[in-house]
Amino acid sequence: MNNFPKIIISGGGTGGHIFPAIAIANALKRLVPNCELLFVGAEGRMEMEKVPAAGYRIVGLNISGLQRGSILKNLGLPFKVLSSVRKAMKLIEDFKPNVVVGVGGYASGPLLYAASLKGIPYLIQEQNSYAGITNKWLGKKAAKICVAFDDMDQFFPAKAILKTGNPVRKDVVAIQDKHHQGAELLSVDPLKKTILVTGGSLGAGTLNKSVEKHIQRFIDEDVQVIWQTGKFYYKGITERLGVNFHPSVRILEFLNRMDLAYAAADLIISRAGAGTIAELCLIKKPVILVPSPNVAEDHQTKNAMALVKNDAAVLINDRIAEDTLVLEALKLLKETARCKTLSENIGKMALKDADIMIAEEVLKLVKN
Repeated sequence: MNNFPKIIISGGGTGGHIFPAIAIANALKRLVPNCELLFVGAEGRMEMEKVPAAGYRIVGLNISGLQRGSILKNLGLPFKVLSSVRKAMKLIEDFKPNVVVGVGGYASGPLLYAASLKGIPYLIQEQNSYAGITNKWLGKKAAKICVAFDDMDQFFPAKAILKTGNPVRKDVVAIQDKHHQGAELLSVDPLKKTILVTGGSLGAGTLNKSVEKHIQRFIDEDVQVIWQTGKFYYKGITERLGVNFHPSVRILEFLNRMDLAYAAADLIISRAGAGTIAELCLIKKPVILVPSPNVAEDHQTKNAMALVKNDAAVLINDRIAEDTLVLEALKLLKETARCKTLSENIGKMALKDADIMIAEEVLKLVKN
């Protein structure tokens, strides 16, 4: 290995792609402090803000995803793809990376394709249990494909696959002995049963509608709810209910200390993004997953089913969640033995140190 390995990390679009990418970068810096890293993202997406905040340089490509249900919005997509591939080729020529890493998201495709044309080895970090079209195509020539679920040889060459799990933010899953601290920060009673409802930073409409529709049930059953609405929904919900609706209901736009929210909760209700599931496996608490139907290849349902078939989570379909989710959650909370089984089984599915494992694979490719 040369003294200053150069690595490009591409992808983004959502926190589910960005945070693992930053975790891999941090791991590379821990293993080889003098390695040179460059991120490539999509212009206008959140990685253009989050990556520099983490201390890394990023370049944006003018690329977007396929807009479902709108032919007009997709007319310019082929031109964006071509210009992005050309810019990616130029970035590779100028930066001269030893290896390229793709974590998914709009920018990942053009960058990995450009790497293949330039003969640069690349590693794909596939987060979901069901690979998307772009990754399946690019996986044919990938030097290594790091996955988080079993049976991924249905999408990728078996010889290239390594099961590492998904990288998680270490601070988010460090919840040991923080129950009372979390309860204090979130102004809930540490001795009362508490449900955490989280739809991610943007929020989840179905989860919010479900909670709002049955909000009185939490109060009637003396169960506390930490309700993270997301920025798109917070204003409307607080206008209807008020910010301080009831002492048992904490309505929050965003959770800055996710570790303390996890620590304060007895039961967690969440979408089924791959990054979230990786965190929940390490948290080891009973979970109800409501997969988003608005994702490619319905991959969140497939992510959730990987847990459900191991009796490690409960799945509720998005279509029926508004009527059933809160009732099922309150029912599950009373079933102590069932909650214990779910906690134990989800903990068995945890994969630790994925960031280091992936970074080591990247450095092996540099060496080779």
